[in-house]
Amino acid sequence: MKPPPRIKKRSEWKKAAIVLVWIVASFAMAIYTLFPVRHLEIIRAAAGDLEPALILAVIMAESSFREGASSHKNAQGLMQLMPATAQDVARRMGKTDFKPEDILVPSINIEMGCFYLNRLYQTFDCEELALAAYNAGQGNVRRWLADPETSRDGETLDSIPFSETHNYVNKVKLFRGIYRVLLMFY
Repeated sequence: MKPPPRIKKRSEWKKAAIVLVWIVASFAMAIYTLFPVRHLEIIRAAAGDLEPALILAVIMAESSFREGASSHKNAQGLMQLMPATAQDVARRMGKTDFKPEDILVPSINIEMGCFYLNRLYQTFDCEELALAAYNAGQGNVRRWLADPETSRDGETLDSIPFSETHNYVNKVKLFRGIYRVLLMFY
């Protein structure tokens, strides 16, 4: 005997619902795996005027959350600070007991990276310029702003001459959007 069509449709609907839930859960697990949210309390405490999603995005772009990361240019830690930059930031923060190896301590690296990025944001009054300066240095950003080929108004960049920096700024902006969504659940 055949079951009534209504029951069959309900059974198909339930299967479709289970598959949909499985797909959404798998997607969410993949996003959380690809975009970890770590050290959030430290980030929130150190962020200053910057949104935590931006700091998470910078860490993701810089080190992919590898705590002992070191670049080919010797930038170190989660937020990839250069040793000379870290020494300068430590001095400006009044950290008289700062040692070069402290840069690998996640809480110190995040605190110093946030301080430095906040200073860049205050200096340039523009998130894109601050991110470009974080990646390529303040001197390069100032040169680009003074060059009519890269800045028509001297205040914003029409183009970023370094492809690495251009890609970095775009990557951080993309990651920030993802982290904004993820942080809605924290």
